[in-house]
Amino acid sequence: MAQVSLDVIATLFAVAALAGAIDAIAGGGGLLTLPALLLAGLSPVQALGTSKLQSSLGSISSTSAFARRGLIDWKTALPVAGAAAIAGLCGALCASLLSPQLLRAVVPLLLIAIALYFGFSRALKTEDVAPRMALIPFACFVAPVIGFYDGIFGPGAGAFYMVAIVTLLGYGALKATAHTKLANAASNLGSLALFISKGVVIWPIGLAMAVGAFLGAQVGSRLAMRFGPKLIRPLLVVISCAMAVKLLADPANPLRMAIGF
Repeated sequence: MAQVSLDVIATLFAVAALAGAIDAIAGGGGLLTLPALLLAGLSPVQALGTSKLQSSLGSISSTSAFARRGLIDWKTALPVAGAAAIAGLCGALCASLLSPQLLRAVVPLLLIAIALYFGFSRALKTEDVAPRMALIPFACFVAPVIGFYDGIFGPGAGAFYMVAIVTLLGYGALKATAHTKLANAASNLGSLALFISKGVVIWPIGLAMAVGAFLGAQVGSRLAMRFGPKLIRPLLVVISCAMAVKLLADPANPLRMAIGF
């Protein structure tokens, strides 16, 4: 691609900072960064690789902020993160082998279901409750499925981690958000490793955006810790709906084609 001007890089830095703040609270920052990277002239694969770089640093930033507050149970978090990282790399490896059409059709429906779940249920509370699944099966089966999805497709992975951690591990809002950020960082880093090996990451843009995402995630994580479910719940609902609408707005989405819309 042609050399990117400093004003474009500055704009992308600002977009990444806002996306990092949103990501730290409810996920979905890619709704901002991917279109911005495409508008800046990157190819789709360059945009994906570069976006993974900045989102990985943003997730690491928010994870560190939550960890400093003692909100991460490392005995639980590390096995989940390890499984998510390996699965994210595997998903990225399979991205060119599997058609994403089924995911484009199913994921919007899942995101709408998640929005309804968090909008109307009382599952997202401040305090922890008894887990419904033990750590080992969660780390062996649930986390790898979501991590693989994050590597092969991606939109809504944070929301999927969140609903799994809340419903199956029984964590309250803040602890669930903290563990979601770590798992998301792990699967992002796994898929990022493949993008780096293929040489599709645009480093000047990616590093500038990574700094913005890192700073924005610090702000977002502090807002999440201050306001808790009062902020996390509505943002989860709004972001999940926004991602569903974005996916359904694609004229090539199989659901739209199936109903002739």
